[in-house]
Amino acid sequence: MHFSIPETEVRSGENGSTYVAYNIHVNGVLHCRVRYSQLLGLHEQIKKEYGSNMVPAFPPKKIFTLTPAEVEQRREQLEKYMQAVRQDPLLGASELFNSFLRKAQQETQQIPTEEVALDICLSNGQKVTVNILTSDQTEDVLDAVATKLDLPDDLVGYFSLFLVREGVDGGLTFVRKLQEFELPYVSITSLRSSEFHILLRKSYWDMSYDADVMDNRVGLNLLYAQTVSDIERGWILVNKDQHRQLKSLQEKGSKKEFIHLGQTLKYYGYIKFDPCITDFPEKGCQVIVSAGNNELNFHVKLPNEQMKEGSFKVTRMRCWRVTSSQVPIANGTTTPCSSSKCDVKLELAFEYLMSKDRLQWVTISSQQAIMMSICLQSMVDELMVKKSGGSIKKMLRKRHSGSIHRSESQQNVKSPPLLDSPDPNREQIVKLSTKLNSVSLRGISASNSANDISGNDFHGNYAFEGIGDDDL
Repeated sequence: MHFSIPETEVRSGENGSTYVAYNIHVNGVLHCRVRYSQLLGLHEQIKKEYGSNMVPAFPPKKIFTLTPAEVEQRREQLEKYMQAVRQDPLLGASELFNSFLRKAQQETQQIPTEEVALDICLSNGQKVTVNILTSDQTEDVLDAVATKLDLPDDLVGYFSLFLVREGVDGGLTFVRKLQEFELPYVSITSLRSSEFHILLRKSYWDMSYDADVMDNRVGLNLLYAQTVSDIERGWILVNKDQHRQLKSLQEKGSKKEFIHLGQTLKYYGYIKFDPCITDFPEKGCQVIVSAGNNELNFHVKLPNEQMKEGSFKVTRMRCWRVTSSQVPIANGTTTPCSSSKCDVKLELAFEYLMSKDRLQWVTISSQQAIMMSICLQSMVDELMVKKSGGSIKKMLRKRHSGSIHRSESQQNVKSPPLLDSPDPNREQIVKLSTKLNSVSLRGISASNSANDISGNDFHGNYAFEGIGDDDL
């Protein structure tokens, strides 16, 4: 996830006084507005819980009213702080950090805690309506969907909720996987558009795990519906003979056999992204990117109209990063961006082992760059579990059983506002590396690149080497 604070606002307090609000954006969309004192309170809580040496530097308090230049400086410092906390594998995944963001999101959107009905879409177009609280976090909503569908607890972790946008032609654009720091009802409501939906879809890549899901009737139906949908959308390639076989199996109601045949087809289990731009094999090429089978697949249209296809294996990516920049909507504009006059441009860049001794950076310019990055990271996570001899089934069960129950979630959202805290000591070190057993990792952090588009570079996601040998 890309955290940024691109702007500030001067707002009125309850007693008529004014204060500066810092607008926290996630993936270029406003998530919440917070005051400096709230972030300082969060900082103090994190420091108390994890120790001063674990917490990144926080901008100091000021005695006098800040000048515009000082407000801008503080904005930049707070943005770096939020990015550093999110990037830290311990702090970024902590309930302390995530509950703060959920509470702030609900307060910003001014949505009270109450019971509501929320529609969750399935791959076949059907909707499941669940009764939840507006303050329920992502895991709570996923639990409610599983209960409504009668999906067993040990299979819930195989699925995730995704925010998608449906086009007028019925095409789906994957915006992001819903995260632990947001409230799904608030997220979907705040978009104020009927084209956005929450979709239930499997969250793993290795098709060998399909067997676990297909052992259950509900799991089988969900996987079957997704396979049918991906074929109908053209995400899975099917020739005439295969189409005839699939239709026959569908008419017989042979769902397992249908899925087994689907597993043999090209792009089974892939997520297809909207057309975008890449600099490979040359700058300005149009490309359709698909993610699956531990790779990013490129279907490139060259400047001479020639079409080429190739795949970049995640096991040959040394590292990758996502960068963002604000781009004026009006061409030729040189004035600074404001939220109403600028678009957020996102790019995914990865360093790829083209041959034995040659690494090359490949860049994709796409508004779905962060979703692509999330796909890469989840592929790496699965491969690391398999490499270490572990079981993804156990990992998913552990993740699911470790979720916060509804009563705790409500308590977090209803807790009193964070208060001003004393000026803290600021000698913290930002830790941006991840240590994982039996795996060699190489990462790149936001501060390491000289070619960043802006200061909003985030999360040097990590890939590992030495497992695969395929290249483009």
